Amino acid sequence: MDASIVVIGSGLAAYTSLREIRKLNPEVKITLISQEEGDFYSKPMLSTAFANQKNAEQLITTPKEKMIDQLKFDLRANTQVVSIDTQSQSILLMSNGETSKLPYSKLILATGADPIRLKLTGSGVTDVLSVNQLSDYAVFREKLAPNSRVAILGAGLIGCEFANDLIIGGYKVEVIDISPQPLGKILPPEIAGVLRKNLSDLGVIWHLQKSTTEVIKTESNRYKINFDDHTSIEVDIVLSAVGLRPKTQLAIESGLDTKRGIKVNRLMQTSNSNIFAIGDCVEIEDLVLPYVMPIMHSAKVLAANILGDQKIVEYPAMPVMVKTPALPLIVSPPANGIKGSWQIENLEDGIIAKFIDESHALQGFALAGAATKERAKLVSQLPSILA
Repeated sequence: MDASIVVIGSGLAAYTSLREIRKLNPEVKITLISQEEGDFYSKPMLSTAFANQKNAEQLITTPKEKMIDQLKFDLRANTQVVSIDTQSQSILLMSNGETSKLPYSKLILATGADPIRLKLTGSGVTDVLSVNQLSDYAVFREKLAPNSRVAILGAGLIGCEFANDLIIGGYKVEVIDISPQPLGKILPPEIAGVLRKNLSDLGVIWHLQKSTTEVIKTESNRYKINFDDHTSIEVDIVLSAVGLRPKTQLAIESGLDTKRGIKVNRLMQTSNSNIFAIGDCVEIEDLVLPYVMPIMHSAKVLAANILGDQKIVEYPAMPVMVKTPALPLIVSPPANGIKGSWQIENLEDGIIAKFIDESHALQGFALAGAATKERAKLVSQLPSILA
């Protein structure tokens, strides 16, 4: 069997890399391995699907058959990668209980990230759900009955987006977080307070500065959530949204360098020159950036380099849009370790928050409401993430 470029994964990072390779070379053989069906869908849309009243199938934007027709690749769907042999440049696969080997000339790891699971006790822990892929969403939607009360563990970006989506979708929502405010890692208190109030006005109940210790399944098939302050709530479903952790186990077992993520250089190469990595699984110069825009910038560089070029990835400032219709937000948080303070400007219909460092330079911003129209002007003043 002729060795091909092999892509492990079928999310945005995998398919964007494949698309960029095809722009440069329509003929090179490519094989894509997916644990799912291989259909293309937008993962960010998983946290807005209830308000839009979409089921899992409706979230598929391009079926696998059309992806294959467009991009000309061999798909191995519902297939698990057991191991990578970097010496022989082959992959051990498992599908339907049977194993097989697949050689590769170059390999792309686009394995994504796994939901972080809190260390909880109690009889209901195994029923705590996460939504990180289309099959997760299908399970979550199936379990939701009309007027279900949902507890969301985590008031970060994913948790707040789900809270807004579910409350608009007609469900009851309670959000739990150890932080004193929603989006505590990226928003100044002034904007976080408005977001909290706006979601509260829609019906969201907050349990902030509390830590979940137990999830207990009751006799009525509900869930009692116990907090560290000895208070509790009872809900129908528990959704964990405390963040994501890059998938690194396959890379570790293959002998690749990892830290928080799979370490890559500015060429998007791992510590093995024939293996590249991209997306939520990647760490580049101590940065883990699980967002859409870094994938778009990285994929062009990766595609060129995997075909023999020597391009260097650069990341400009890349603000993140938070999908909370209760308070539209665009955020570009300052880099870790930057010393400075937030300067707040209240407008009639929005808030501009600028993070100014000790030399009076703009290092980050948060825009709320109608102030989101200031995005382009402020982005132009920010330093690049990777220059």
